[in-house]
Amino acid sequence: MRSGARATPLSALLARRIREHGPITFAEFMRLCLYDERHGYYSRPEARRFNDYYTSVDVHPIFGRLLARQLAEMWQQLGAPPEFCVAEAGAGVGRLAAQILDFAARELPDFYAALQYVAVEISPARRAEHISVLAPHVSAGKTVSSAQLPARIPAGCIFSNELLDALPVHRVVAANGALQEIYVDLDGDDLTERPGPLSTPAIAAYFAAQSIAFEDGQQAEAGLDACRWIEDAASRLERGFVLTVDYGHEAGGLYNEDHARGTLLAYERHRVGENWFDAPGEQDLTAHVNFTALDRWGSRAGLERTGLVTQSHFLVALAQANQLADLDDPGMSEMDRIRARLLFKTLIHPEGLGETFHVFIQHKGIEHPRLTGLQRL
Repeated sequence: MRSGARATPLSALLARRIREHGPITFAEFMRLCLYDERHGYYSRPEARRFNDYYTSVDVHPIFGRLLARQLAEMWQQLGAPPEFCVAEAGAGVGRLAAQILDFAARELPDFYAALQYVAVEISPARRAEHISVLAPHVSAGKTVSSAQLPARIPAGCIFSNELLDALPVHRVVAANGALQEIYVDLDGDDLTERPGPLSTPAIAAYFAAQSIAFEDGQQAEAGLDACRWIEDAASRLERGFVLTVDYGHEAGGLYNEDHARGTLLAYERHRVGENWFDAPGEQDLTAHVNFTALDRWGSRAGLERTGLVTQSHFLVALAQANQLADLDDPGMSEMDRIRARLLFKTLIHPEGLGETFHVFIQHKGIEHPRLTGLQRL
């Protein structure tokens, strides 16, 4: 399959590497496209992202405000410890962090007093913006910027919003009752797919652990990086929660006939497609999150499943607890109130962000927590 890809600085580097060392796994290709220090998609200023897609954080501050409510309840269920660490993995320039911290400072003063917020972002360009975006909370000693998660979290919550879908995945295809890995190779000057043996036995083990069987010709992704991520997060957390907001399914709804070509997608200029070899480094690449894998690999590191709900369910449950009052700001006009409620509907609409995204919560070191965002409506 010839790509007809637009040439980019990264495509030239990829071609040279493949010529010198042979085909690379799709996971390595995706890692370079997204995270190469000079040419990766996430090494660019975040303003570029708005040309390609929006997230829940972009819609209205209510997303961060309700997250703050849920985090404060987690703190309370842990016994209101004097220090509660919230580590946001993939914090970008800190816009969601600012929403959470601003609201906590204004409406949840006891929680804010205990809060230690770590905005974790591997991109130096985006991390540099934390100083200005989070300035009041940096000055108050409530937040720090970091390239990695804290080594040890005695009590707290590690959370991510649309991070795990952008972790590299291995791609496989079933052929004659066995799995082959899909590598990235060259056809002349074009990037192309080429099947070959599995690059690591961990891929077969990933699917076997979830009792996943494939029909011949079916394609799928193995999210080994997401499994390593959840195990690492769990190892750092002593007591508390891991909260994941992302789009995806449990294994039964992910590896089926509805996703016979897998779930990998490319996003550029608000268009979505499957030409992931087009303009390497200039478009976002994502694959659906496998919540069953997060559950299984997390349990190996001491996490227990708290619950999995749609984003719509999570936000509505939290909003109903105080009659949607968190939508309003002091001095709002009636027109602004109407607009805020319309924007909230965007976050919970079944055909939009509300049902596409899920909230998966795991816990450690606490018995049977009951969280408002997971309660029946």
